[in-house]
Amino acid sequence: MVQPKTTLLTGGHIYTPGDPDATAMAITGETVVWIGQDGPARALYPDAEHRDLDGAFVAPAFVDAHVHATATGLLTEGVDLRAAGSAQDCLTLLRAAAAGVSEGGVLWAHGWDESGWPGQRIPSRTELDEAVGQTAVYASRIDAHSALVSGALLAAAPDVRESDGWSAGGPVTKAAHHAARAHAIGALSGQQRERAQRAFLAEAAAQGIAAVHECSGPEIAGRSDLAALLELGTRPELPDVTGYWGQRSVELPEGVHGLGGDLFVDGALGSRTAALRAPYTDAPGSRGTRYLDAEQIAEHLVDCTRARIQAGFHVIGDAALEEILAGFALARERIEGIAMRRHRLEHLEMAGAEQIAALAELGVVGSVQPLFDRAWGGDSGMYTQRLGADRASAMNPFAALAAAGVILAFGSDSPVTPMRPWEAVRAAVHHRTPGSGISPRAAFAAHTRGGWRAAGVDDGITGTLVPGAPATYAVWEVEELVSAPGDERVQRWSTDPRARVPALPSLAEDSAPPRCLATVLRGATIHS
Repeated sequence: MVQPKTTLLTGGHIYTPGDPDATAMAITGETVVWIGQDGPARALYPDAEHRDLDGAFVAPAFVDAHVHATATGLLTEGVDLRAAGSAQDCLTLLRAAAAGVSEGGVLWAHGWDESGWPGQRIPSRTELDEAVGQTAVYASRIDAHSALVSGALLAAAPDVRESDGWSAGGPVTKAAHHAARAHAIGALSGQQRERAQRAFLAEAAAQGIAAVHECSGPEIAGRSDLAALLELGTRPELPDVTGYWGQRSVELPEGVHGLGGDLFVDGALGSRTAALRAPYTDAPGSRGTRYLDAEQIAEHLVDCTRARIQAGFHVIGDAALEEILAGFALARERIEGIAMRRHRLEHLEMAGAEQIAALAELGVVGSVQPLFDRAWGGDSGMYTQRLGADRASAMNPFAALAAAGVILAFGSDSPVTPMRPWEAVRAAVHHRTPGSGISPRAAFAAHTRGGWRAAGVDDGITGTLVPGAPATYAVWEVEELVSAPGDERVQRWSTDPRARVPALPSLAEDSAPPRCLATVLRGATIHS
């Protein structure tokens, strides 16, 4: 029997809870077998394959707990509108790209955000058609809950005009948006889809991400898209993919982990489709849209709990969260063991103290996106525009969720915000609302171990670097390592090694993010 080889890393900084001064790590096969100092390491493993870290920082690899792989990867060939600073910028980018679209193809674009544009003016369909001619265009808003669609796309997808959320001149929302997106996804060739998915997974690995949670569903990308991605996720040279299917059913598609992800209870604040208890500040006649009621939520929870399947829901608005909690209450009257399944809530942006306490009791996982606060928080951000200052300041209450014992798993919702895990950790620490941020160690844990726990891997070691843990880690070039106490008072930083706290890269606002040198998944290098 061939024994697995042992690799010895020395001369670095190993992030491990057992030894803040560790400089060396030994890996045999897929498993970490030893962590300590360089001298003992060389004595214990004289025949190991030796790799000098040259001062690099080694830490558990990241998990991105909410992504949309194909939509993200398509931007490598489509149009990234996140940099557009006005309606005219948006049209200029689409006009230039439309010239290169083959006959019968669809131009995929994403990322426009009128909340920062002059007058918040959105291009009309007439302007869009003047810019792109007979090219079919699907251009989703930054939150991916509404889209600009061209006349050529509508001609090929007439059901869009007949659906709720149709607009004769502006963006489509609700069911009309879902229909337009389904057509755009359906028009992709198999080669286009594979290129997009491979580009996405390669970028994830390059960011130190070893595993992603794909949140798909009938309105997102379809079963064939998810099946293709799950197949790619089994390749040893690519990150792991955990699949979630957002549909009320007990039929679990092959290879899928849970029935949740983007199972919509409501929409998004930017598109004014998140379900609110009080009207939108900038649209007093609207309280958004709720897609599921308490009875439907309860039925899904009962069915999934009985089948031992993890359920989940997309929820942003406070009225939607109230409906979810009412659904949980109904479900608990009908079946035991609800909390044991660790059902998930995606985004979970508007939660008050009583709701947070209830969520902790229910054992739910909060799959949250810290870069939402960085993008839309603050005195003049989109949250304040839509909700007013008081409600906006209560968004994304990470500290309260963590203090109550809610399991947090960080993600990007890519392409809504980019896969930049260190920036997400920084955003969670330096929250725009004082008191809502969490400590660097807690934020880092939510983006590493938290992602594994969210998908049911809770053996106490996966997502950490300790002997016996899977050898899933990333190697980083960093400017500075600092130690910080493990509480919410993030201003109390210390570079004193006597603190005996494992050091992390500096998360100061003016510090450069670490650069990923390598990403390793269960002993196999997926990025170098």
